[in-house]
Amino acid sequence: MTMRIVSILLYVLVFSAPSFPQTPAFTIGMSQCNLGEPWRVQMNADIKKAAAEHPELRVTFKDAQNDNLRQSAHIDEFIRSGVNLIIVSPKEAAPLTKPISDAYKKGIPVIVLDRRILGNDYTCFIGADNKKIGRAAGRWIAKLLGGKGKIVELKGLMTSTPGQDRHFGFREGIKGSGCEVIFEADMKWLEPNARKEMESALSRFSQIDLVYAHNDPGAHGAFLAAKAAGRDGKMKFIGIDALPQEGRMYVKQGILAASFEYPTGGREAVETALQILRGKKVAREITLPSRVFTKDSIDKGGELLP
Repeated sequence: MTMRIVSILLYVLVFSAPSFPQTPAFTIGMSQCNLGEPWRVQMNADIKKAAAEHPELRVTFKDAQNDNLRQSAHIDEFIRSGVNLIIVSPKEAAPLTKPISDAYKKGIPVIVLDRRILGNDYTCFIGADNKKIGRAAGRWIAKLLGGKGKIVELKGLMTSTPGQDRHFGFREGIKGSGCEVIFEADMKWLEPNARKEMESALSRFSQIDLVYAHNDPGAHGAFLAAKAAGRDGKMKFIGIDALPQEGRMYVKQGILAASFEYPTGGREAVETALQILRGKKVAREITLPSRVFTKDSIDKGGELLP
């Protein structure tokens, strides 16, 4: 009888014991170069959402606030704290190459997201092909303008690889056409800067047929400047990013003629991190697909770039 009571008590203790959340087995350090751009806020949100599906993961986010030294310090902090893996979206290639290399050489897997560094001391790079996107934008613009027109190019940070690739790809795309870039400026990805630079362009040139901005906030800033001058109806505006709440919305509103998608790679980074942490081999380069959204394709989910 006594043994039966003991068995019942053990059964009750085992099967009625409260369940506790799973303790994270892996810690990931995420270093974001800044949160002043909506696209980067979305990247962090995508990483957080994807990681939430895996209770074994804990992600620590750091915002470098557009400061190379601060971002370098964050990576050093991740190394000292013993994180299992680092995801980093660098502000600029050269200044972040050494701290990323240091982490990699210490045996910490590193996923470089969106912007490249110099050299090969990382585990995996994830990002879309910015040169391809720029080239596609150039060809699309040349076709839109009938092969000729005066263009303003508002560039992203030209010390970053996306800015360089979106610029050179675009120039390849319009090469051989009658399209002429009459004004260019580095607006450093920021809408207020783009608006200011566009005001300068408007004061200098009486004819502007189109504005090509390296991101949608830049294109929107240019639109606002042109609208304030009463000239927005005389030109077209093209951007890159195509976030649902930003670029795609601007296309639907008729503010942008087109927005070229630049996926954040947040979900892909988490999925790749899990494979690495579980001891699986991953591709060293993961190129994300891109689409273009126009008034004709926006309701169809955009058109995939070839």
